[in-house]
Amino acid sequence: MELPHFNDGLFRYLRRSPTPFHAVAEAVRLLVERGFTPLNEADGWSLTPGQRYLVTRNGSSLIAFVLGQRSPLESGIRMVGAHTDSPCLRVKPEPVLRSQGCLQLGVELYGGVLLNPWFDRDLSLAGRATCLTTRGELVNLLIDLKKPLAVIPSLAIHLDRDANSQRSINAQNDLPPILLQLDDRQSFSFTLWLREQLQLAHPEVEIGEVLGHELSFYDTQPPAYVGWDDQFIASARLDNLLSCHVALAAIAEAGSELSTLIVLNDHEEVGSGSAAGAQGPFLRAVLERMVPGSEALTRAIDRSLFVSADNAHGIHPNHAAKHDANHGPRLNQGPVIKFNASQRYASNSETAAWFRHLCTQSRVPVQSFAVRSDMGCGSTIGPLTAAEIGVRTVDVGVPTFAMHSIRELAGRSDAHHLYRVIKRLFATERLS
Repeated sequence: MELPHFNDGLFRYLRRSPTPFHAVAEAVRLLVERGFTPLNEADGWSLTPGQRYLVTRNGSSLIAFVLGQRSPLESGIRMVGAHTDSPCLRVKPEPVLRSQGCLQLGVELYGGVLLNPWFDRDLSLAGRATCLTTRGELVNLLIDLKKPLAVIPSLAIHLDRDANSQRSINAQNDLPPILLQLDDRQSFSFTLWLREQLQLAHPEVEIGEVLGHELSFYDTQPPAYVGWDDQFIASARLDNLLSCHVALAAIAEAGSELSTLIVLNDHEEVGSGSAAGAQGPFLRAVLERMVPGSEALTRAIDRSLFVSADNAHGIHPNHAAKHDANHGPRLNQGPVIKFNASQRYASNSETAAWFRHLCTQSRVPVQSFAVRSDMGCGSTIGPLTAAEIGVRTVDVGVPTFAMHSIRELAGRSDAHHLYRVIKRLFATERLS
């Protein structure tokens, strides 16, 4: 797949995936179009070598795999992991706030949100609601309102003269978005309003009442090329839907001889400690059904490689001192291998060497990242997955600016670079 076509698909995936639930729903749609058969964890599985399958958990995590015609006991499993969630503002269960004739919705922080960029943006609302139908059935329904329907206005500089030098943000008081103006005598029920919106989005379902919701605000500005020569791409949720799209595009084109797998986990931004997160049993449960038997699975995993793909910090031209001088990745210069002596990343000399070799074979440049020794280091699903299933793991990612902002920036070529390497991994016969 050539670069322009690849980026068109990336932009489309980003637009259609305002929440992890939408990201997984869109991934399922894409994979079914490419011949993947959906499975249900509650059913018995009868897997056929050479066939392609997918399974979801919680509607927000997904595993897709090709069960190779060659036994995983002989050739191992080539695996890639990414995460579907991004830092955002999540609507509280009882969210309605009223002040000075404005109706606002209370929010809580999901993940390590960079808060300043959320002010003065055109926000919409999306997520999942669990409803009781008029027939007494519980159903999960996705909703994406799409239109700009809320805003968090900044306080004017005239009323906050120190805003540019010592601004602080109180997440409880400063962040509730304004949804509409109401007369003091007017009532408003959020659940009734949400039910109306859900009914419009799902006319085929007779909704009785809304019993629960997981809704997030998001920026309605679409992905775009940026720069005089269109050298950059700007979008919300590049961390880490960019890596999800890379994994999806690569496995959609994988052959049937070798076993390949992608896992897109939810809840990475809040520690991965959930049934759908990387610390949960989802991946191991699927692997145990792909390779039945404890000894057989251990042998297959010993011949396998896991690539944890999550965005890396590109070296910022205005803040170069925040990087180690020898480890400042540049945008459009290829994927980054991440290293950390304290195992915040799972890369080691062997797995990094494998990835470098794949880059060389793919004619893709490759870079290295290690955090400054006097700064803390983030982490990924890589170490968690390595500890959970015992697989050799390398942590990699596309260099990015403004990570965890409402709008992030990456090089236009780097996601395609990583896709070429993962595609090569999925076609590589020997991993040991």
